[in-house]
Formats: sequence, structure tokens, C-alpha cells
Amino acid sequence: MVSASKKHYPVMLPEVLAALSPKDGGVYVDGTFGEGGYSCAILEAANCTVYAIDRDSSAEPRAAEIKAQYGDRFIFMRGCFGDVEALLQAANVEKVDGFVIDVGVSSMQIDEAERGFSFRNDGPLDMRMDNSSGQSAADIVNNYEQDDLANLIYEYGEERKSRHIAHKIVEMRAVKPFETTLELADAVRSVVYKSPKDKIDPATRTFQALRIAVNDELGELDRALDASEDILADGGSLVVVSFHSLEDGRVKKFVREKSGEISKGSRHLPQISDNIAPAIFKLKSRKAIKPSAQEVSENPRSRSARMRTAIRVER
Repeated sequence: MVSASKKHYPVMLPEVLAALSPKDGGVYVDGTFGEGGYSCAILEAANCTVYAIDRDSSAEPRAAEIKAQYGDRFIFMRGCFGDVEALLQAANVEKVDGFVIDVGVSSMQIDEAERGFSFRNDGPLDMRMDNSSGQSAADIVNNYEQDDLANLIYEYGEERKSRHIAHKIVEMRAVKPFETTLELADAVRSVVYKSPKDKIDPATRTFQALRIAVNDELGELDRALDASEDILADGGSLVVVSFHSLEDGRVKKFVREKSGEISKGSRHLPQISDNIAPAIFKLKSRKAIKPSAQEVSENPRSRSARMRTAIRVER
């Protein structure tokens, strides 16, 4: 088996494998390849085929290593997981038996200061998962109007001090544009004070908001969820690991709506059951699965992870 990089720790790997239940001859999509933790584990679990997707060009050398080990059973596709249906069509794949997504930034990207994701290590204020195109975090921080910046930080970072942060950013960029991650982190920390009860850095939510905006992460997730209806074969598994409430809320809403678990409304109002769409998925559990205490102790980054799964019903 190809060993994973020391940097990489595939979150909730036993739970993901149990949900996918790889089988011989099956076809699976790893929507967020990263360093290949899920892909390798799936390939080891059964004599199956894995299509791995990643928008980050830095993932390609790792993909080449896994390709050398598993040959035609492993196919790497450069692109966004939100475009999974088009990518599979281009590869002449109609249906797959499982689709797993580990939403958000990878440990590899966080740990490389030059990528600009980390507020702990200084680097260029970038945050693009595909840094060959699109606006960077610096573009947003240095050019957005103050109200737009505050709204972005509040909506995507769920940061209550968003207006104070935006005001400070605009004040400081008038003197000198922001160029590095530590410049921005220090600006945020100057107006958001860490409570003794708060375990996260004051810059965490602002950096999250910028990363989500730069990479259209919520849009990618929505497109991938919609595509899962069509790409999964009957009985195929959708498995999504998310790391904050904005992601998990979207996944929860999607699987519950598509499984027919909709609100019945007030008992005093007429029920219009004729308009209920047939279920597309069935749920293994209504609750999100959390990482084990052992995993959290070994990998603190997993503490906020939540996994939701659904099974494609027969057409």
C-alpha cells in the first residue's frame, strides 16, 4: 500500500470506509483527493476503481505515486468536485457506487505557509486552492467596500465582530495594502479579543470567511450535492465530511429534503401530501456522526468534523 504523507491525516477514515462499504468491481469518487488518504483506503478495501478529483495542481505528484501503485484502478481528474458530473461524463463514466467529499481546506494546504491559508505561519495573503486563477484573499481585503467586507466576514465566518474587523482593515489598508497572512491576523486580533473560554484564535472566523469566498466553497458543495442524485447508482452511497455549521447545515438540509423528511407544518393547516416529491435518498442516520475521542486526541483538527451519509434509492 502507498503510505500517506506524514502531513496528512484522513479525517474519520474508519467511519468513511464503513459508510462507503467498498466492493469488488465498484466505482467510487473521491471528490477531495488532497494527499490521497481516502483514495488509498478505498483501493485497499476492495478490488475497485477510484476516480479522484482535486483542483489543486500540487496534488498531481501524489496522484502520480498512487497511479504507479494501483494502475488503471486509479484515475486522477484535475478539477472542482462541484463539476463531478461533467468530469465523469468526459471519462465515459455513467454511474458510481460511492461519492465521498471532505469539504474545506486540506492539512497539506494549511501547513504550507506560502499558500496563505494559515494565520499562524506568515505567507502571502492568497488562499486560492487553485492559485493559477481567480481573485485572492488579498484582492478581497484590499478592494472590497467596508460594508461588503463586513457582510462577507459575518455571513461566511459567523463573526459577530465583523463590522469592527472591516473598519480596522479599511483603516489599515489606507496606509499600506495587506500582503501577508500575519498582517491580517494581527489586524483582526487587535479588535477581537480572545475569551478565556474560547479555544480558537480570534482570526479563525475571518480567515474561514475569506477562504470560503475565494474558493466559492459553498457553491461547490451545493453543485456536488445536486450532482450526486444523477451520478450515484441505485444503492450508491453519498458521504460528506464537513467542518463548520455552514457546510453541515447545507448537507443536512439536502439529505433530509431528498429523503422526504420535510416539515409537516402546523397541525392546524391543511396537509398537501400530494405535492411531496418521492424520496431520492434514504438516510442511514438522521444525526451527524462525530469523530471518536481517540481521533480528536490524536488529530485535534478533526474535532469539528461531522459526517453525514445517504443511500441512493432505486429508480
